[in-house]
Amino acid sequence: MPWMKWLPWRYLIRRVARARGFLDPMAVLGLLQRFAQPSEVREPVELLRAGVVFHARGLINSRVIQHNLDWVWPYWIERQFDPADDAFVPRAFSITHVNLTHRNWTAIGLPDARELPIIDPRGLLTPFLDGWSLDAAIVTEDGERLLPSRAPEASQRLDGDGLTVITETRDNNLALKAIASVQEVGGTAVCQWRILAKADRPGWVVVALRPVNPEGISFIHAALLNPDRKGWRIDSERSVSFSDPADRHHVSNYRLGDVFLHLRDLADDFSGECDVGMVTAAAMFKLGPGAEREIVVEIPLDEGRGDSPPESWEKSLEPRCRLEIPDPAFQELYDAAVKTLVLHSPDDVYPGPYTYKRFWFRDAAFIIHGLLCAGLIERAERALDRFSNYQDANGYFHSQEGEWDSNGEALWIFHRFCELTGQPPKASWRQSIVRGGRWIGRKRLKDGAGEPHAGLLPAGFSAEHLGPNDYYYWDDFWGVAGLRAAARLTESFDAAASREFEREAEDFNEALERSLEHSATRLGRPAMPASPYRRLDAGAIGSLAGGYPLQTLAPDDPRLHGTVEFLLSHCFVGGGFFQDMIHSGINAYLTLHVAQVMLRAGDPRHLNLMDAVARLASPTGQWPEAIHPRTLGGCMGDGQHVWAAAEWLLMVRNCFVREEGERLILLAGIAPRWLKPGARMAFGPAPTSFGLVTVQVRVDETRVQVGFEAAWHGEPPKVEIHLPGREPVPCGPGVHALEFPLEVKS
Repeated sequence: MPWMKWLPWRYLIRRVARARGFLDPMAVLGLLQRFAQPSEVREPVELLRAGVVFHARGLINSRVIQHNLDWVWPYWIERQFDPADDAFVPRAFSITHVNLTHRNWTAIGLPDARELPIIDPRGLLTPFLDGWSLDAAIVTEDGERLLPSRAPEASQRLDGDGLTVITETRDNNLALKAIASVQEVGGTAVCQWRILAKADRPGWVVVALRPVNPEGISFIHAALLNPDRKGWRIDSERSVSFSDPADRHHVSNYRLGDVFLHLRDLADDFSGECDVGMVTAAAMFKLGPGAEREIVVEIPLDEGRGDSPPESWEKSLEPRCRLEIPDPAFQELYDAAVKTLVLHSPDDVYPGPYTYKRFWFRDAAFIIHGLLCAGLIERAERALDRFSNYQDANGYFHSQEGEWDSNGEALWIFHRFCELTGQPPKASWRQSIVRGGRWIGRKRLKDGAGEPHAGLLPAGFSAEHLGPNDYYYWDDFWGVAGLRAAARLTESFDAAASREFEREAEDFNEALERSLEHSATRLGRPAMPASPYRRLDAGAIGSLAGGYPLQTLAPDDPRLHGTVEFLLSHCFVGGGFFQDMIHSGINAYLTLHVAQVMLRAGDPRHLNLMDAVARLASPTGQWPEAIHPRTLGGCMGDGQHVWAAAEWLLMVRNCFVREEGERLILLAGIAPRWLKPGARMAFGPAPTSFGLVTVQVRVDETRVQVGFEAAWHGEPPKVEIHLPGREPVPCGPGVHALEFPLEVKS
């Protein structure tokens, strides 16, 4: 209400706090702000809201978990609360207990289906966003137990033409396999969970219902066994069905403890309730000695919603750019990345299936670029069509406050779509493009004031991994690129606006160059810090945007080289870039940003970084946003980070085909180890700014044969073949195949 702003809130808060003996919160906030540059947005309310929700769960975790360590908990809790484990985190004065060591999960689903069930590293299945989970176990009659979250070892893999996660656990002649997938049944998406169990003695297969997920507690207030004993009704909202009737069934609540404490009870329970929301249930199925038993569990994912039938994987993947290389690890990671991008682009694109299942322009630009480069044009176009939904009346592409990079990212990806497809901007995009470009011009600070930030974008929060509010070069590189994109996009329908944006871009770039020159002088070396007022630190990773993906700076720009060398020397752990700020982990996608800059510069060390990122992938071919240097599990963000998957796809793509100005570079990043007799490689059809290209490589005992096919948008570009360790070879007009000797003379 308008009158509320006139109330003396700050005075009242101070008075109440002091009366209760607390620090003055207004004074504390004022002190905190002094560590950042003055900004119109202190912290984006969207991030504050997400953080409050995250730590609210962490507060509940702190009240539940540490007092009930005899419960069977998810894998991350079993590890993080074990003082003998590398994942152990002392709790002491920590108000909230959150997953900081094993933030890993894998989403399953069907293209364009809304629900994305996730599987944790030990097979725990969470069918619904932020919901309860299902677990499986074996319990023998003599008391032996196989509990996946507590087992010393387990294996997991991604399998099938779609997405199927298989988790296997073995211990003491007990074997458990959980196969999770989503199937289309009668036009409905159904999560199917097949449990296969085998033991050398009589026992039980246990399907357990648990009020937890990979983030912690997720309440269940009531569970009811169906009259035919073939399923549950949970909180009168969701259904779970079993292929066989349960032979025994038990339910427990918070006061009585975990249901696994009651599996030997003689009496069956048909239903259970818990006023604090900690119902646990166990359906038990007889298991004979030496005989495998299969129990199939099914959960309808769109129950009562009437969603349209999901598309098949085969149809969704048909137009994709295919990769063939003699490297199973790289091949599997590429194929998994394509599926990850499809799964997380039902309309908007999401950077994760759980923690980050929402929209940001920053992530969207890279993810949509991945979709475009993978040949999934219609899916990318559909996402771009929704950008105007997030643009306000002033032209700001707003996914969160203080994102001064968002307009540049939106305009740049609009332009990349038009470049890669050879199409002009859609009529429905034109107004958004013009308004978005003019917003950048208005948002810039006044030039000529003499400060290092003159003419740049204001101080803002930007990408949260760069540090507190500052005048980030990341924002400015994107701003310049966005204006240049707007100039190119408007050429076909508004020549005056195109000239306006070109002039604004040049003026902005001059201000940026002056500031970068000032920073290099201040540092005493050719390098780019995160902002004009920062020393070189891990935040400098953002300034590489001028080299990748924007190509604002030349491949051999000494400032790019100097920044990369600083990061390699000071900010790498275990072969990957370690971001000290916020993430406090190894970042796959930021490591690949460094690798992309090195690839453009012809530095063969880009392959070392690719190999490191490949080693850091989960067994299902996924990366969390940040990786714990000891446990190698996720320590920040979503456990399946879609931006990271997009970066892997884009890295592989640029190793085979890459635009550099008016040239098309082929094969500059492929691994020398792939060039062995008998090897075959292929990549395509790959969209480029010049047209569709398919590259093929064959290696025999003496020769490397390189060929390519192309459907150009217009005049053929200059094409160069850059085989590793050799001088670039230009292809003459009409030449689409060349041969090279296999061995390179030293």
